[in-house]
Amino acid sequence: MPARYANYSAIRVGQDGLVLTITLDNPPLNGMTPEAHEELTRIWADARRRPRRAGDRLHRRGRARFLRCSGDPKKMIDNWGNRERWHVGIFEARAIIVAMLECPKPVIARINGHAMGMGASLALAADITIAVEDALIGDPHVSVGLAAGDGGALLWPQLVGLVEARRHLLSGDPLRGKEAAAKGLVTDAVTREELDGAVKKWVDIFLSKSPSALQTTKQALNLDILDKARRHMGEMLRLETRSWESPNHREAVQAMIDKRPPDFVDE
Repeated sequence: MPARYANYSAIRVGQDGLVLTITLDNPPLNGMTPEAHEELTRIWADARRRPRRAGDRLHRRGRARFLRCSGDPKKMIDNWGNRERWHVGIFEARAIIVAMLECPKPVIARINGHAMGMGASLALAADITIAVEDALIGDPHVSVGLAAGDGGALLWPQLVGLVEARRHLLSGDPLRGKEAAAKGLVTDAVTREELDGAVKKWVDIFLSKSPSALQTTKQALNLDILDKARRHMGEMLRLETRSWESPNHREAVQAMIDKRPPDFVDE
């Protein structure tokens, strides 16, 4: 394992031959911690550095529940009003998505459980996304009074079109993995028993191809969405910040905790 990966503790990094594995493993729900969020801003720069052996490939996998980044409602309440922490988080969110799209090596997302919010954005920024059929994939920002600015509004329309993106981002309704595959949100949905084999199939495909052909093809495919990310994610996150500052965000989260209908103010 190259020494540059030794300083990661919130995410696990492993290497098997030419395959680099990034694992988010924070049971029981794999919630996104501030430490993991920060490390995800750095891992892609390290991963894209030329390895000792030419043709290094990369894939991402999750364990247990991959990512559940809708977050802990009680922590959302505790952090409400912490402007410094919020701005660090949105800066990191943009950096993560842009870095994933810029990474020249192919990225495979292995979704072994629910991928929500930022977790879904991480999965959907990958080149190939394999989910178990019963996994929930969604972006429930609107359900907690927030705009889907940290990747959802960028990635969903690109993958499933504006009509389907509106359907799910404006409602917060998630999809099962099988439905997500049918709509083209993810590459494939398989049973839990088939998951590792489906991921290995794509790893083997990538290992059999010319590294330069893969990397330049990925760069060509990502030209449009990367341009949009660089130009628009700042404004998307400004809109998310505007929704975060609203008392309706706090009310949405508190109502979720209290298990009652929210009482929103008219802004």
